[in-house]
Amino acid sequence: MQSIPLTSSPPAASHRTTVLLVGLAFIAVLIVAGAFMPKWLTFLLTMAASHGLVSLGIVLLMRGGVVSFGQGLVFAVGGYAAALAFNQLGITDALGLALLGGVAALVVAAPFAPMLARYRGIFFAMLTLALSMVCYGVLVKTNALGGSDGFNMGRPTLFGQALPDARVGYVLYGVTLGFAGVMALLARAYFDSTRGLVTQAVRENELRVEYLGGSVKQAMSINFLLAAFAGGAGGALTVMSLGHIDPNFSYWTTSGEFVFVAILAGWQSVLAVFVASTLLEIVRSFSSLYFPNTWQLSLGLFLLLMIRFLPRGIGSLWVDRVAARRSKGGRA
Repeated sequence: MQSIPLTSSPPAASHRTTVLLVGLAFIAVLIVAGAFMPKWLTFLLTMAASHGLVSLGIVLLMRGGVVSFGQGLVFAVGGYAAALAFNQLGITDALGLALLGGVAALVVAAPFAPMLARYRGIFFAMLTLALSMVCYGVLVKTNALGGSDGFNMGRPTLFGQALPDARVGYVLYGVTLGFAGVMALLARAYFDSTRGLVTQAVRENELRVEYLGGSVKQAMSINFLLAAFAGGAGGALTVMSLGHIDPNFSYWTTSGEFVFVAILAGWQSVLAVFVASTLLEIVRSFSSLYFPNTWQLSLGLFLLLMIRFLPRGIGSLWVDRVAARRSKGGRA
């Protein structure tokens, strides 16, 4: 029977504290640096952060051995929930809308979690894709939600204060990076926790996890719900920056882009997810500018090169090196 790589214990408290402090400092530096960036770059990084948060949910599922091709479902639910709350309920705070989007996506995903937790491989991928496309069909046919054209959303506030015209892009950049950064740190802590290690064990050998008293179904259900929350929050953050939402948020090509980022990043590193998301936005932006009719070809070639030279994803560049150093230190 195949062994489960759980020989190492979760990182010590001092290591976790160091990672937290370094992560918070890095987020603060990026937010401050945004004040000196051109508007096009802050918008690009805003989209990269919000979309990276959605892809982070897929990476969480990948650690358990499954890939969701329907992350567009929770992305759309979060976006529509935030836009409707703004327009119909008068909830305008950016952070509140981001949390509301995550909670709405979690509520919608909850009934499906126990069912999907029983499936693996192509069955899990196709079921999630089917749910996303059902959502797309409903949104397109619902005139109250704008039909195929969608509807606009006004400018959010922050802690009750209206955002100035000249700085609205930067403020939303700071909110998005701050929210996504905190979620990334929480994800890192979850990956290093006992439950996070059990998720890796599920990918390697489900039968042994059950023999040891763990519940595979429960672990996969929780991961699906956490991925839904991340996707919904990312959808809300995206809508606030775009000011518009439409059914394409739930279309299969949108879900495919999130899977693209997850594959590009690999499942080992949280930071790699946002690096990959930023690379995707850069390639898409410049390819659309210089090759407007063939930018998808450029994207495909880029992915093929990454698979050829970095089959384990961008995160393997530093994760494998750290693991090698620890291995040498242990042998010494």
